[in-house]
Amino acid sequence: MQQPIRIAPSILSADFANLGAEVRAIDAAGADYIHVDVMDGHFVPNITIGPGVVKALRPHSDKVFDVHLMIAPVDPYIEAFAEAGADIITVHAEATPHVHRTLQLIRSLGKRAGLSLNPSTPVAAVDYLIGDLDLLLVMSVNPGFGGQAFIESQLDKVAELRRRIDDTGHSIDLQIDGGINFETAPRAVTAGADVLVAGTATFTGGPDAYRTNIQRLRGNA
Repeated sequence: MQQPIRIAPSILSADFANLGAEVRAIDAAGADYIHVDVMDGHFVPNITIGPGVVKALRPHSDKVFDVHLMIAPVDPYIEAFAEAGADIITVHAEATPHVHRTLQLIRSLGKRAGLSLNPSTPVAAVDYLIGDLDLLLVMSVNPGFGGQAFIESQLDKVAELRRRIDDTGHSIDLQIDGGINFETAPRAVTAGADVLVAGTATFTGGPDAYRTNIQRLRGNA
């Protein structure tokens, strides 16, 4: 069953010189999750932040820290991000040779476990894993950079995953990330997504615009 729509602003689009203030601002503006994109320059062609930054940001918000690890190998770093304050840790299907073991590791640390599917990753990647997931993330751009154009084919993937989640009866977040704006957000929700990651669309206009941006993404502006 589709859950209430939650907005997860990606701090990848925030002002990195003022990250603490930016996190406080989107918290106050009504963000549900704080989405933290971690990139290693290997698994994806960009480098962002490590667990030290997550730890430094943690005191600035009590909201869910939704940490998306776009790194490989991923297993050696999971404990560090858990200790830094992540609430949800999401890994890519291709980032570890034993995905089930990785999900077990995340849960053993008391965190919620997520699995991310790249645009070319088939839905079958969740076979035999869905019962071990708290979140499924559909990438609607190729991971690595913000501001990319939305990949339309991923709406069909969202719809198929929505059916699979509903068939399990489990409460699993169905998240979409990439090119989410005021036009694509309602289409993603119609397809079945219930957590919208939005970077550019959230942070455009500066702090005075954040509340309106989040409300528009949620669909009640």
